[in-house]
Amino acid sequence: MSAEVPRLTEQTLKALAVLVGSALEELSGAEIAKRTKQQSGTLYPILMRLERAGWLESRWEEGDPREMGRPRRRLYRVTMLGETAFRQAIRELWQVAGGIAWSNS
Repeated sequence: MSAEVPRLTEQTLKALAVLVGSALEELSGAEIAKRTKQQSGTLYPILMRLERAGWLESRWEEGDPREMGRPRRRLYRVTMLGETAFRQAIRELWQVAGGIAWSNS
């Protein structure tokens, strides 16, 4: 399933940070949007790209929408591949930021 590596924009890193921070639970797109303060038009394409790359898994919530009194939610969870890629990207950003800080001293 691993397609190409997604671009790690600020918005993508925010979404991954929320998912990695909640790695033991599944989050709905609405909950991710709330935590990242991103609009659905920005967030859902990111989630789709991350899932195509194998960094996320998603599934439809079980249950009858009539009984729940609301539509079913799509639930997302970060994969081991996604968590590893996120942590590597953060390490690289810190190394770059540290190099910039030292070169300006």
